[in-house]
Amino acid sequence: MITELRHTLSRSDHRLAHALRRARRFVATFTLPAISGRLARPALWLFLAVRGVVFYLYRVLVCEPLFKAACTSCGRGVRTDVFIHWVQGRGNLIVGDDVLVDGKCSITFAARYASDPTLSIGDHTGIGHGCRFSIGKRIAIGRHCRIAGDVWMFDSSGHPLDAEARRAGAAAADADVRPITVGDNVWIGGRSIIHPGVTIGDHAVISAGAVVMNDVPAYAVVAGNPARAVMRTSRPVGESELLRA
Repeated sequence: MITELRHTLSRSDHRLAHALRRARRFVATFTLPAISGRLARPALWLFLAVRGVVFYLYRVLVCEPLFKAACTSCGRGVRTDVFIHWVQGRGNLIVGDDVLVDGKCSITFAARYASDPTLSIGDHTGIGHGCRFSIGKRIAIGRHCRIAGDVWMFDSSGHPLDAEARRAGAAAADADVRPITVGDNVWIGGRSIIHPGVTIGDHAVISAGAVVMNDVPAYAVVAGNPARAVMRTSRPVGESELLRA
């Protein structure tokens, strides 16, 4: 009935319908005039100060203690943002010193492939918002790494390739669950995807949006889908190494 009434009022030429439509537009588009800086800026500063204190206390007293409680081993100076990370399943979460796990990340351990699936994060590494880690056996991230937001790493696809086995709900074959190793001082751009079995060498750079399905040599810069070496960083990379990337 209400829907029919709204439809009638939206199409009617009656004075009352016109007045109601004008009133609705007035309410929908109403805005207060700009407040002078003398009034607005102190209000903004007060809001930012209160927000900063609230977020600081929430991070220090809630978010970081809960994340550290989920860790099997936690180093000094581990920090999070003002979000509670999603940690699911049973496994080993090993975090080094001065690690930042920013924003809200998802860490899922799949115990059906190993008794102790492990995610290790080396000292001084930073992980951006929205990163996802699916661990069947092991994902190891080195020291001084920079992992941008929305990166996805998984050492197992989670399902078998065979259609009948998949239909039966079987787990992926053990040979298809292959650990991921990220070396030291690696930079992984946003929304990159790191597939099972990949090893990324020290000082390598993964371009944003890259889909990495093969090993990346040290000092190589890779991009694309599937990722290919496009250049090198400070140390020359041999041609044979580039062809394997």
